[in-house]
Amino acid sequence: MKRALKLGAAALLAVAALNASAALPVSDSQGKQLPSLAPMLEKVNAAVVNIATFSTQQVYNPLLSDPFFRRFFNIPEGQAQPRHQRRQASAGSGVIVDQNQGTIITNYHVIKGADEIQVQLLDGRTFEAELIGADPEVDIAVLNIKADRLSALPLADSDSLKVGDFVVAIGNPFGLGQTITTGVVSALGRTGLGIEGFENFIQTDASINPGNSGGALVNLNGELVGINTAIIAPGGGNVGIGFAIPVNMMRNVADQILDVGEVTRGQIGVAIQDLTPELQQAFDIANGQQGVLVTDVIKDSEAEKAGLKAGDLILEVDGKPTPNSGQLRHRIAFTGVGETVRLTLIRESKKMDVDVKVGKSATLTSDVRLHKLLDGVTFANSPDGRGVVIAELDPQSSAAAAGLRSNDVILSVNRQRVDGMDDLNKVLARVDDKLLLQVRRGNGVFYLVLR
Repeated sequence: MKRALKLGAAALLAVAALNASAALPVSDSQGKQLPSLAPMLEKVNAAVVNIATFSTQQVYNPLLSDPFFRRFFNIPEGQAQPRHQRRQASAGSGVIVDQNQGTIITNYHVIKGADEIQVQLLDGRTFEAELIGADPEVDIAVLNIKADRLSALPLADSDSLKVGDFVVAIGNPFGLGQTITTGVVSALGRTGLGIEGFENFIQTDASINPGNSGGALVNLNGELVGINTAIIAPGGGNVGIGFAIPVNMMRNVADQILDVGEVTRGQIGVAIQDLTPELQQAFDIANGQQGVLVTDVIKDSEAEKAGLKAGDLILEVDGKPTPNSGQLRHRIAFTGVGETVRLTLIRESKKMDVDVKVGKSATLTSDVRLHKLLDGVTFANSPDGRGVVIAELDPQSSAAAAGLRSNDVILSVNRQRVDGMDDLNKVLARVDDKLLLQVRRGNGVFYLVLR
């Protein structure tokens, strides 16, 4: 890869230095030595940046859409509504991962829709950033700035994290400026939250607040372990439940963007379902056994070629447990296309290993027009083989105005089942005026009409 985010010799030396300095004590007013994170933070703070984004929105008076209002003021039918532009600004955070190239990682939602992106360094310097690429489904964006005297964070192996490890969150909450909070890793592999298309979050109780998005989650060695992304805040503030994208997941996405300019993900061609107590009994699976149930195998897929069958219970991918469908999707999606994975599974009470080649998940690029009512929507095959997922959505599109959202899964169009991009193309080729969409969002399914 041209610009892969690998730890080189210089980065390893930096880590060694951080290991030594992070343990250095400080002294109180009586000369008593006390432990402190200050020496470590002095090394890493300069690699975390503040990001300011600016966007222009078209604003119009909603009353002008009301037929009674238009008749009362004699506004001719078909006359365009007068609009004016409104400039909006928002704040977030980012992490420098390559000081020589000026490469910065942040969340996609931090820079989504921005006309201008400005990066402010800890030393006060400000630079306009270029968006190199993004992956909305993982919520990662890669930026670049032209600057010298930069500091970068070394990348840890997030697979080595353990629950209970101490971590530090660094970012720009509420636009206050750089702030650090401390906590521990509360849980690993969090999925099914409905925040992103692909989830494998690190959960932490280190305070993460609005503006922290895109900032760094580091270990006590000063290594980057995650990109702070989201919180659960039922009362509107931090309650100690925050989520970060693991650095290994981020690195996979960023390397593809930097190397080839786009992100591809793997799939094997199975529909899957989380195991429930009722399914355990029905399939005669031992009580307490974890795994993911194969509910269907797509015709001519890599899974069918490898001999997978409906009813198989997948326990592991390459020796790593897959207790739920989110973990299985993650393991397969972030395996290189063309590579082979070994699935450990149970079939009819017998444990076995099956080698499966990982295929490419088909994606339809946004420059292909499927239907006039779906302009601004980019689709991809759903990783579980059922439906097509909205990979990207223009917030100004008519589809967005009708209520569609990124990561929605379209299950049928005009009551015609859609299992993939081929089905979607065939159905839309026969439709002119309106679309009746069956949509799955999170755990719910509903219908939506586009006219």
